[in-house]
Amino acid sequence: MVDASHGVDGFGPAHGGAVLEVGPLSGRPGIRARGEISEVTRSPWEEALAGLARQHAEVSYVELSEVGFVDVAGVAALAVTALGLPGGRVVVEHPPPQVPRVLGLFWPGLGRIEVAP
Repeated sequence: MVDASHGVDGFGPAHGGAVLEVGPLSGRPGIRARGEISEVTRSPWEEALAGLARQHAEVSYVELSEVGFVDVAGVAALAVTALGLPGGRVVVEHPPPQVPRVLGLFWPGLGRIEVAP
């Protein structure tokens, strides 16, 4: 699990810092993120995506229902990870609304990523 928090409980921001916790999904290949994906949490986000790529099979899942915000660079890291896979696809589940908008704007028709509401 990758944790970029500085809060006492691991989920609350401390001193105005952004928080991101990423761990494996249970019962299927992929990761679940909680918090915010931004400049402050970019390094652990990219580490989690690199781990996802190393363990990728035909389909990997990225569950984002507990992520409140993803900046453009966070979406770019996701797209670059998907493009670097040897095959298959990444299914992004329950992302914040900016994720499909940024993907559609900068990577229209990217078949390696499927966004599931």
